[in-house]
Amino acid sequence: MQRSDRDETDSPAELVLRGGAVLALDAAGTRGTAVAVRRGRVVLVGSDAEVQPLIGAGTRVIELDGRAVIPGINDSHLHASWLGALWPDTVFGAMGEQGDAVAFEGDPHDAAPAAPLITSAGEARAAILRAGRLAASLGITSYTEPGLGPGEDAGATGCFGQLVLDEYRALAAERALTARVTVLMLFGVLDGPSELGSFTARLNATVRETGQPDWLRIAGVKIFADGIPPMLQAWTRRSYPDGSSGDLLVAGADIAEREASLRQMISAAHLAGFQVGVHATGDRAIEVVADAVAHAQAAAPAELRHYVIHGDLVARESLSAMAGLGMGLNVQAGIAVLTAPWLAGVLGEQAAADAWPLAEALAAGVSLSLSSDAPVLSPDWREGIAAADAWMGSPAPGEEEQRMLALLHAYTVAPARQDGAEAWKGSLEPGKVADLVVLAADPLTVAPAELPGVAVDLTVVDGEVVFEREAALVG
Repeated sequence: MQRSDRDETDSPAELVLRGGAVLALDAAGTRGTAVAVRRGRVVLVGSDAEVQPLIGAGTRVIELDGRAVIPGINDSHLHASWLGALWPDTVFGAMGEQGDAVAFEGDPHDAAPAAPLITSAGEARAAILRAGRLAASLGITSYTEPGLGPGEDAGATGCFGQLVLDEYRALAAERALTARVTVLMLFGVLDGPSELGSFTARLNATVRETGQPDWLRIAGVKIFADGIPPMLQAWTRRSYPDGSSGDLLVAGADIAEREASLRQMISAAHLAGFQVGVHATGDRAIEVVADAVAHAQAAAPAELRHYVIHGDLVARESLSAMAGLGMGLNVQAGIAVLTAPWLAGVLGEQAAADAWPLAEALAAGVSLSLSSDAPVLSPDWREGIAAADAWMGSPAPGEEEQRMLALLHAYTVAPARQDGAEAWKGSLEPGKVADLVVLAADPLTVAPAELPGVAVDLTVVDGEVVFEREAALVG
């Protein structure tokens, strides 16, 4: 049993879920059959008998009837405003029977609409709230908006500019958000170049305080280092069919100047106390990012949890360096499955087979977060876990449960670490926030490929029910 040391009384819990499988996903591997919640915090994880004394006249008791409780899902790379404006459409569209992308063949972020999707504060608010409802229905209790700010004020979609960030601030102040939101600021163009002088000026002008940091936190800044391999844009040590090796997106007269500016951007953000999430796909780009972080940390030691986004062609040597620096890797396994044939077409089958080394990242000790990049893909984390498992290949006999636990950690515990919030969210431990999901079946009893068919029955954020599936008998 785990019980909060903060509890000075045995006053009744406000919410109790019992009679199922509770996976705390904590370091101790705690499992129980029940969980109790009081004042938005987990009070106890244990057996049905152990929670019984906490049930009072006003306690809502949910009979799990064998269902499972896991920590709330943290989609650590989800463009919620864009998702809310575009849904039910996604950039890749439906999946073909062979797993092929049937709706889009190009850089997924280049799918600009004929007219902006968001043009006013009202439209921004509606998109955010719509995405919030969708997130709740999927068990997503936290997410990261990876790039909002003045760099995209004239963007084609209208989904990433300062207007959207301002509306997030308003919704947080009104306590109208149903998921916790982490924001990376964007000082350049989405999937385009940024310029050192403008980046530095905007960095210094950023107001990070939100008033509700547990609901809306301005954590850091996103930098686009390079593009993607299928478009010959990833900066790599390999050669594309045209003889090129890609380039950096940062503005500069030549590659040396662009690299120097990228390094200075990372250093400036680090010195200002900003976390840096770098969109980097090429092995050479990732090497430079890791080296720049190493220099920044040596000059000013700080644990800011910098991380690489996507990391398609990350080299094993870079994984080792990243682990030593405490850096994370944020990967969308569904994109790996969908675009591997495109990558093979420009860099060869072996390069595609070596790309997105999820198992190797975990083995190296890199904090691996899985995410959706929605609406590039669907925001359904169950599909993300199925894709990650497929990409990694079959686990060794007897290691199936450990594989599922590792993939669940990559959607809960690891993203909490990315957020610098593992002390208060990400696992079901007494004293941590009561962000949790009820699933129709224990995920440890199904294969990852079967997980998309396991329904989300209930989502709780801060101890409050934000989604309840109508067909589920939840008491």
